[in-house]
Amino acid sequence: MDGTPSTVDDVMTRRVVAVRRAAAFKDIVKTMRRWHVSGVPVVDDDNRVVGVVSQADLLLKEEVHDAGPDRSSRPVRPEDVAKAAARTAADLMTAPAATAHPHDTLAAAARAMARHGVKRLPVVDEHGVLAGIVSRADLLNVFLRDDDSIAREVRDEVVAFLFPEAPDAVRVQVRDGVVRLTGRVPSTALVPVAARLTRAVEGVVGVDCELLGPRRRPVLDPDLADDGAGR
Repeated sequence: MDGTPSTVDDVMTRRVVAVRRAAAFKDIVKTMRRWHVSGVPVVDDDNRVVGVVSQADLLLKEEVHDAGPDRSSRPVRPEDVAKAAARTAADLMTAPAATAHPHDTLAAAARAMARHGVKRLPVVDEHGVLAGIVSRADLLNVFLRDDDSIAREVRDEVVAFLFPEAPDAVRVQVRDGVVRLTGRVPSTALVPVAARLTRAVEGVVGVDCELLGPRRRPVLDPDLADDGAGR
């Protein structure tokens, strides 16, 4: 796919800062500030991910302390009170952690982030050992793919596959990630499939599918003579 990122392994950051369960509250804050991150995985002695501590977890201490009967704030949940009293990563962390695997597609990672409401995912191997981290920004790298590369893949992997008898009849144009398909194909049955497969190509922002079926030939009445008799 012309070197275009397609899995988490292609875009993840491999140098990751993490903390142990026993890491103290202030040490976690210092670590986040030093590394300019807003969250850190928590690992055990075998570097397996057991949870994640985010800035939101840390800020609960200030938020809960500031809450009171005369304050107009959201109701404080019991679990928030417990985290506000936490002193170590083991008590602060959100567990189990939402994670990704190196072979996951970028779409799968994006869905996981949306489902769990997080901005990043620790990436773990088959044993749960920390291998990297992937962020929303990393996932957006796929949309930096150039238009020529996208057009080549659509021609080679979609058009040639669906319309092998007439691949040159379909014109593929790409501008700013939007693919436009024009031309005539032997049958319109595969037109929706062409649009769907094109939309699935990495880096595609949108698809304008304007494919048409074959031109219809007029039906001639067999009873009419070729010489125009009867006119």
